[in-house]
Amino acid sequence: MTDRKPPHISVLLREVIDILAPKDGGVYVDGTFGAGGYSRAILEAADCQVYGIDRDPFAIDMGRKMAGEFAGRLVMVEGCYADMEALLAEQDIYAVDGIALDIGVSSMQIDEAERGFSFMREGPLDMRMSGTGRTAAEIVNEESEAELARIIFVYGEEQRSRAIARAVAERRELAPFKSTVELAEVVASVVRPTGKGIHPATRTFQALRIVVNDELGQLVQGLAASERLLTPGGRLAVVSFHSLEDRRVKNFLSARSEGRARPSRHVPVSDEGPAPTFKLIKRGSIKARADELAVNPRSRSARLRGAIRTEAPAWTEAA
Repeated sequence: MTDRKPPHISVLLREVIDILAPKDGGVYVDGTFGAGGYSRAILEAADCQVYGIDRDPFAIDMGRKMAGEFAGRLVMVEGCYADMEALLAEQDIYAVDGIALDIGVSSMQIDEAERGFSFMREGPLDMRMSGTGRTAAEIVNEESEAELARIIFVYGEEQRSRAIARAVAERRELAPFKSTVELAEVVASVVRPTGKGIHPATRTFQALRIVVNDELGQLVQGLAASERLLTPGGRLAVVSFHSLEDRRVKNFLSARSEGRARPSRHVPVSDEGPAPTFKLIKRGSIKARADELAVNPRSRSARLRGAIRTEAPAWTEAA
């Protein structure tokens, strides 16, 4: 059993709570519980109920221990936030006053070498948040060179994706990849450091993690579920850490707040369309303040977007 580090401070915590504005008697969802930072802050801000959702069994275990501090006001639910409607229905909850989502891998998961998320720590090439399903090693060892290049380019936005895929394909002919460090070293052999302190394998590991956990698909489903669950006046706060995630959140909230789809800013659109289901709290994203950046480097890439649910019915089209 490895030594576990203390829970990390949730990114943009003050700003998320400002957006949610917890109220007494309210029902809130922490859709990505992690170490429970958002849940704790919500529960301390008001006499309310919080449902903490996470697909990581360790996070659920942590949350159940934490629940004892709040006299039944924190309920842990194991599963993915994309399925929050069904998960909450099992708790007889069909409408909520606020939802917080912190998209992507948690610092807690990165710090555990055995989870295989970090290229800085020797561990099995796993990356599964739930501990089930296909591992990163299986993808790296089994997919074609062309498919690996596509994955790394699309989900990692890595310009050297073809060179990386070629190097990986050549290396796995000698022996299959088993560890994080093995893969990181191969990627570093063909990708030059940027000079900005970013490891050459960062984008490749991001791409694999996204595919292993279907993170973008889960995000699209989770946003649509939030729209259906939130009561009029309910609040949504979403923290993301890279452009692929933030772009989807931005596009979803932009369309829902304008009341019509916008395929491109260059294409005229009709004023006719579904009524707006959200009102933006702020145009653009909210970034970490200097004091948070000083103590939490992870917050550097974080982007927070928030919105308030209107009385309009949820859209029937996909996010």
